Amino acid sequence: MTDVLRRGRASLAFSFFAQGAAFALLVTRIPAIQDRYGVSDALLPAFLAAVPILAGVGSVTTEQLVKRIRPSRLLRWSQPVVLLALLGVGAGDRLVELAVALGAFGLAVGALDASMNMLGVSLQRTYGRSIMLGFHATYSLGGIVGASLAWVGAHWHLSLFVSYLPVVLVLLPAAFVGSRWYVDGGAASGLEADADVDASVDAEAGKRQGESGALVFRLLLPLCLVMTFAYIGDSTVSNWSAKYLQDVLGSSEQLATVPYNVYMVMTLVGRAVGDFGVRRFGAVAVVRLGAVVAALGFAVVAVAPGAWVGMLGFTLLGLGLCVLVPQTFAAAGRLFPGASDAAIARLNIFNYVGFLIGSPLVGALGDAWNYRGAMLVPMVLVLATLGYARSFAPEPDRYGDGHERPRTADVGRGSNGL
Repeated sequence: MTDVLRRGRASLAFSFFAQGAAFALLVTRIPAIQDRYGVSDALLPAFLAAVPILAGVGSVTTEQLVKRIRPSRLLRWSQPVVLLALLGVGAGDRLVELAVALGAFGLAVGALDASMNMLGVSLQRTYGRSIMLGFHATYSLGGIVGASLAWVGAHWHLSLFVSYLPVVLVLLPAAFVGSRWYVDGGAASGLEADADVDASVDAEAGKRQGESGALVFRLLLPLCLVMTFAYIGDSTVSNWSAKYLQDVLGSSEQLATVPYNVYMVMTLVGRAVGDFGVRRFGAVAVVRLGAVVAALGFAVVAVAPGAWVGMLGFTLLGLGLCVLVPQTFAAAGRLFPGASDAAIARLNIFNYVGFLIGSPLVGALGDAWNYRGAMLVPMVLVLATLGYARSFAPEPDRYGDGHERPRTADVGRGSNGL
């Protein structure tokens, strides 16, 4: 691999890290944001729902923009907007200012998530082996760092602005400087690869792009469902783990804060080693194993007699769910090799659909029935992933499932047009 690709991979990994930290700093300080702006309990859900809704709009817009603008440029400019919007959340004191800051954050996050994964998938294709889980591992690491910094701010009673400012001052210039090394898949015109393989890939891409929009979505639909199920599971853990451990399993308030941290750490561990599993056993096997482990985690949580057994369940959830989202993006890139940017932008919308559905679904079932039973619903949905596992199978002579193949590339300098 050339130095250009190595720098591109490292700079993109840092972008994932910065986004994980920024998102964690926002969501873990929601109580402080509510207090600062005087947001009522009745109005808070509307503010929280607006972010993923606007992120979905940003992802749809990105699908259209990448027809004219390279994903690297979208990522280069959307990441600073996200960080500045985060700082805006900490700087204001009126509801309208909060609404503007969260609106900018949501729209920019949609473009950022889509363009990051577009670049990740194109780099994975160029490398010829699984590397997407590694990018998402750095996102998890950023989330852990961001949540830890948020805890420090809350512990020392720092204002939101004081908590956010040092992070933005460090991440924003670093991400902006690193963006000059992003590598666009379409810009890698100097690729030297197996001509027969590339010809068959291009022919298949042309065939798929020639089909009607309905057929394209029908091909993408299984992956959209898997993305939704994965984020329903993820939002269940992030929103309900503390309440479940304390109210249902009788833990202390301090112990109730541990499950989500354990979940994030195991997500990092699983993603850090996941690429090796994909290279050795294939994407289908890894997705199936992840779904089974995640379902087992929900089952353990549902029947846990006490807090520590419940903690084991959340540990399994982190190990199982962590592989699904990165592999879903990678599968979309393989399914539409000639139109991967559009496929990833559409698929990214279902990230936010799952996030919007998960927390209210479990809450409503918990209130109407009980929270143990509510945990069985995401368990069933995650198990449904097994029925779509074949959608993760690579094409012959592509990476994964024993079909790794070396690719060399010389994308040259300024491959992102800078």
